[in-house]
Amino acid sequence: MKATIWHNSRCSNSRGALALLQEAGADIDVINYLETPPSAAQLRALLAEMNLPARDLLRTKEAAYAELGLAAKLDDDAALISAMAAHPALINRPIVRTDKGTALCRPPETVLTLLD
Repeated sequence: MKATIWHNSRCSNSRGALALLQEAGADIDVINYLETPPSAAQLRALLAEMNLPARDLLRTKEAAYAELGLAAKLDDDAALISAMAAHPALINRPIVRTDKGTALCRPPETVLTLLD
């Protein structure tokens, strides 16, 4: 099974999801999204695949959340997507895509729903 994970190695949820993918023998494309951030178009596509509003992918504890005044823009998907594309630390993780779908894998065991 092919899998893509938008990953942050400092995050325990992300490490846990990656470990579950490895244990399942998946062919994994690991994207360190802090070094290779998704574009706004890629974020829109991922959100559509997950059927989530942008606010559900937003990390509200990051400094940029307050600095950019995003609390006042939670219903403005375009503004939130633009902010996440410019400041990838605002993106919650891990996001995993397989042939079975795409999901924000928090907790990491959520990845099991995407495996054969």
